Amino acid sequence: MHILIIGTGYVGLTTGVVFAYIGHEVTCLDTNREKIAQLQAGKAPFYEPHLDELLAQVGGRMRFVSSMEEADLAHTDVVFIAVGTPSLPDGNADLTYLRQAAESIAEAMDDHFLVIVNKSTVPIGSGNWVGTLIKDAYEKRNGKKVEGKFAVVSNPEFLRQGAALHDSLYPDRIVIGSENTHGVETLRELFKPILQQNFTPPAGLPRPEGLQEVPLLVCDLTSAEVIKYAANAFLALKISYINEIGHLAQKVGADATLIAKGIGLDSRIGERFLNPGIGWGGSCFGKDTAALVATAKDYNLAMPIVQAARDVNYHQRTWVVDALQDALKILKGKRVALLGFSFKPDTDDLRDAPSLDIARLLLQRGASVRAHDPVALENARRLYPDLGVRYCAQVDEALEDADAIVLVTEWPMYRELDWEHIKPVPLVDGRNFLDRERLSALGFRVIGVGR
Repeated sequence: MHILIIGTGYVGLTTGVVFAYIGHEVTCLDTNREKIAQLQAGKAPFYEPHLDELLAQVGGRMRFVSSMEEADLAHTDVVFIAVGTPSLPDGNADLTYLRQAAESIAEAMDDHFLVIVNKSTVPIGSGNWVGTLIKDAYEKRNGKKVEGKFAVVSNPEFLRQGAALHDSLYPDRIVIGSENTHGVETLRELFKPILQQNFTPPAGLPRPEGLQEVPLLVCDLTSAEVIKYAANAFLALKISYINEIGHLAQKVGADATLIAKGIGLDSRIGERFLNPGIGWGGSCFGKDTAALVATAKDYNLAMPIVQAARDVNYHQRTWVVDALQDALKILKGKRVALLGFSFKPDTDDLRDAPSLDIARLLLQRGASVRAHDPVALENARRLYPDLGVRYCAQVDEALEDADAIVLVTEWPMYRELDWEHIKPVPLVDGRNFLDRERLSALGFRVIGVGR
């Protein structure tokens, strides 16, 4: 099939590369000409493991354009909308880019049937809204009815940054939301190699043992939209829940990591996302839980459980600074080294990264902050040049004469540091990731989460 993907962020580009890998012809459209030029040169505009290699491998089946005219909608079977929907101050999603994408599709549509897929995480009801935008713009331009010429389908993504290609090739499930039979069958055919798992795995991304087929759930448009929000909110709840238990564990002298293991062995609960730490960040959990709460308000509903998960999560960032202050007594004039700046390993994404709030709080209390990260510092310098943090290309520079250390992001390299030659100081292990016994024996005062 011929596919057009509007938006070349984490979701759009990953989706496009995977579709090209399994044999489809893919055009990626983005109005950011610098990004398109970078992609045309074979380089991804962000860090994601294996992405550059797969881009090179599928080169002939992908092209990158910056206008709808170049995209050639007349020869396209399916359009995926994968634009950003950032949070507004009130928690609702900003739909500016979604509106622009819908209207640009309507301006370029001809009379052949087009399947239009909402891949972006969009507020509940956005599928109907996109359909209306396209209908109104098409009929205004052409002066005739548009019935029977397109279908809007919801196909939510469930990708983890740092494992986005793996999650696209070997998903837990594929959800298709539509009441239009043609739209559903088109996507079923589009995803067939992934559903049947009959493609050859790319180098470095082996198929999970035992995976023979991927479940497909077909539902109505609105249910598909709710599934995405409900899934992310539930995962966010698990993280905040174990962090709340972690605070109790510290008070009573228990170990939250063992508690997490003990309850995670219950098959009804599961061990994933029960990791005591400084909480979640990134572009999904914070934005999606805020949108869920905001949407509920539109219907005069409260969502106290989801709101509590948000409150607990953002409190963890303050807890880190409070723990350091308890250890050092005075933060003014102290040098604090942050190990890791991206919101999670294997990505350079800084959206809603805990490091940003931790750094700001430390600076407000008079500390000086140095930060190291193996891949995210270029983004940090570009996006936050005036934050007041000294960005250190070498980890030794960040640790030099440090009065305290905070492990923010669990990059494997930090576990392998030559800790024997690092001055023992108070160390907040924000991910319970480092070898606590070894560091304690070396004289570090290790402050774990829930330990």
